[in-house]
Amino acid sequence: MTNPTIGFIGLGLMGGNMAECLQSNGYDLVVMGRNKEAIAKTVARGAVEVTTPKALAEVSDIVMLCVTTSDVVESLIYGNDGILAGIKEGAVVIDYGTSIPASTQKIGADLAAKGAGMLDAPLGRTPAHAKDGLLNIMVAGEMDTFEKVKLVLDVQGENVFHLGALGAGHTTKLINNFMGMTTVVTMSQAFAVAKQAGIDGQQLFDIMSAGPSNSPFMQFAKKYAVDGVSDLGFSISNANKDVKYFVQMLDDMGTHSQIAEATSANLQAALDAGQGDGNVPEIFDMFAKQATK
Repeated sequence: MTNPTIGFIGLGLMGGNMAECLQSNGYDLVVMGRNKEAIAKTVARGAVEVTTPKALAEVSDIVMLCVTTSDVVESLIYGNDGILAGIKEGAVVIDYGTSIPASTQKIGADLAAKGAGMLDAPLGRTPAHAKDGLLNIMVAGEMDTFEKVKLVLDVQGENVFHLGALGAGHTTKLINNFMGMTTVVTMSQAFAVAKQAGIDGQQLFDIMSAGPSNSPFMQFAKKYAVDGVSDLGFSISNANKDVKYFVQMLDDMGTHSQIAEATSANLQAALDAGQGDGNVPEIFDMFAKQATK
């Protein structure tokens, strides 16, 4: 595509910076969403605001979604005023969120029936990277569709990976987040057990980090449990959603994971305890309270 018009839905911290990056590189945007402050900023930089997903799709060559859940994605796609009702033949929908692969594949099939393409493209790195076009982007979908929008993806990402058939990006992201969040939950409980047992947390970290258990996630868990610094930048609420999606994905595949189910149960317990907005290493507080009962 040359000089495509891009429709962007989901101008949160990540999406807002992604939109700014596109505008800084000369792309014309059509936007909609509930964050009126973010909408106003994109409009001030030249974007056009519309009020329905259908209206956005009708004028867009590429529709980008950076929203929270599969349910939100489906609500934007379907319905009388949804993206599917307005999508142009030859257009491409890109889902940058973390969604359930089976839902992604169903949407892709419905878009294909109208002559449009779809890519799932979950993200790595931070909103600061998004503003500078330095994201890691895990893209999946038909190669022709990928090649059609590759120039735009390269503007947004420093590392753009094509992982295979539609749904492979979301599958990879869910596996990655299952592993990462399970590691943080496990390490956080390890520090809570050490505290209960009278073991110095710093000494425990020095010992564990000198061996193969060391990892960036251990560093984050230690920073909070020992130093009181919470800087992972990923909330318990988001982790809970992603691990639940991983459990659902396995159910869709006809299998299950007791490890994932246990991680999900602990994250849900922290959410129920009012910790949902806290970063994942703050689950240490829940484990520490359990240890004193």
